[in-house]
Parts: sequence; C-alpha cells; structure tokens
Amino acid sequence: MNPAEYHLDNQYQDPNNGEANSAIKIIDYNPTHAKAFYDLNYAWISEAYEVEPEDEKVLDDPESYYLKDGGAILIALYQNEVVGTCALKQGEPGTLEMSKMTVSKEMRGKKIGDLLGNAIIEKARDLGAQKIILYSNKKGSAAGINLYRKLGFVEVPLTGHNFKRADIKMELAL
Repeated sequence: MNPAEYHLDNQYQDPNNGEANSAIKIIDYNPTHAKAFYDLNYAWISEAYEVEPEDEKVLDDPESYYLKDGGAILIALYQNEVVGTCALKQGEPGTLEMSKMTVSKEMRGKKIGDLLGNAIIEKARDLGAQKIILYSNKKGSAAGINLYRKLGFVEVPLTGHNFKRADIKMELAL
C-alpha cells in the first residue's frame, strides 16, 4: 500500500482509493471543530467503555491538550461534515502519542481510518517525530488494532498510560 500523499493545502488523499475516498478530505483542526471532536470521541468511547475523567479533560479542551505543546489534530470531512478525528500529543523528545482516532458510526467501513492513519503518520513526520506510540484495547478496538498493524505499528510492553481501558501499547518507528 502506498502512503497517503500530503498536499500543500493540508488535504490528504489516498492514491489507492480514488473514487471511494475522493469526497473525504483530511484537514488540520481548527476551533470550529471542537464540538464535533468532542461528540465523535465521546460517542465511540461511551459505546464500548466508561468515559474516564482523563477523557473529559482531553475532549473539553483539545487545543490545550494537543496543540499548545506542538501536537496536532486532524479532521476527516465528508461533504464538509466532520466524520473522523485523530490527534498527536507531544511526549518524550522525538516521540508523539497518537490518540482519539475515531470515525462516525455511519461512515465506518469506508477506509476513512486508513486515510486518517496515513495522514497522521505524515503529520508526525512533518513535526519531526522519530516514533509514534499509541495505547488501545485489544477487545473493544480490535478493528483499530488491525489498522495500526497494517500501518506498521508493533506491540511493545505496556507502560506509561492514563486509561483503565488500555491493555496494549504499540509504536511505529519513523
């Protein structure tokens, strides 16, 4: 699979998925996306897990949590509606943590997660990261785990997480 192309206008498109994803645009977050970021992430978390205090902190103020220290949030748009999110938080030097990757229930199965995954990897490279880490859950996020493996992430020992639901840590060397 070829990686997604990063275009200068901050839109990402997967060259392998032509028509199926031609209506999907991956753009950088701006404050007008705050409610959609909250709603989409709250929906997927509460669907399978307990929404934890750390989730509320992150969802209530994504700009402070991700952007103020040089991270990023990407938004997937379909017909100008937010249908997916994915974020990067600065960690140890050279390391970014990927989190809050979700696609609206109605749009799942359309390879939007693939587009977001490839775009967030490109964004991490643009930000100078040497490694991306993530925490997930093997049972509740099985489809996500498969996607992360497809993107090149490998399982590493589980350390340093803030969520009860995390039972797997993965990383990708860039």
